Amino acid sequence: MAKAKQVRGMGGMDDAAHPAILVMGVSGSGKTSVAVALAERLGALFVEADDHHPPANVAAMAKGIPLTDELRRPWLEAVGEAVAERRAEGPVVLACSALKRRYRDVLRRRAGPLDVVHLTAPRALIFGRMAARRDHFMPAALLDSQIADLEAPGPAEDPVILDAALPVDTLARHAATALALRHPRLATRSHGGNVG
Repeated sequence: MAKAKQVRGMGGMDDAAHPAILVMGVSGSGKTSVAVALAERLGALFVEADDHHPPANVAAMAKGIPLTDELRRPWLEAVGEAVAERRAEGPVVLACSALKRRYRDVLRRRAGPLDVVHLTAPRALIFGRMAARRDHFMPAALLDSQIADLEAPGPAEDPVILDAALPVDTLARHAATALALRHPRLATRSHGGNVG
C-alpha cells in the first residue's frame, strides 16, 4: 500500500487525473525535503519512492552495492502504481531518484504524465550532505555510481531545473511558481491562494 500523506490546501480540482510532479536527483540532493515542502505549498499528496523499496534492495544499498536495473524495475513499477492511485484523489508530489530516462518512462507508463523537477548541485555539496546523514540507508560511497547513472532530463521532458544549494523553502517556492504556469489551478491550492 502506498505510504503517502495528505497535505491539505485550499480549493479543489475536478480533473479526473490531477497533476503528478516528480522531484528527482541523486541521493543527497534534497528530493524528499523539497518534495514535502512543495506538497505542503500545493496542498498535494506526497509519495516517497524509498518507502516502496523491497527489503532486498535496502539491504544491498546499505552494503554499498548499487542496484541493477533488474532490481529497480519492480520498485519503479510499484512507485508508479502508488502515484496513479493517489492522483485520482488530488495532485501528487513524488520524491524519487529516477536517474535514467528509462526509469522515468517506467514511472510514466504506470502513473501517467509527470512534471519533472530536477535538483542539481556540485558533487562536493551533495557528498557532504550524505556523509552527515545518520538515518538513511544510502551510504555516501554510492554517490559516484548515482552520478554516473544520471541521465539529466532534456528538453523533451521539459524539466524545471533548480539549484539544490538553495534553501528548501526557496526551492519549493520556485518549483510551485513554475508548475502553476503549467497548471494554473495549482496556484489556487497553495497557501494564501497564490504561488510566489
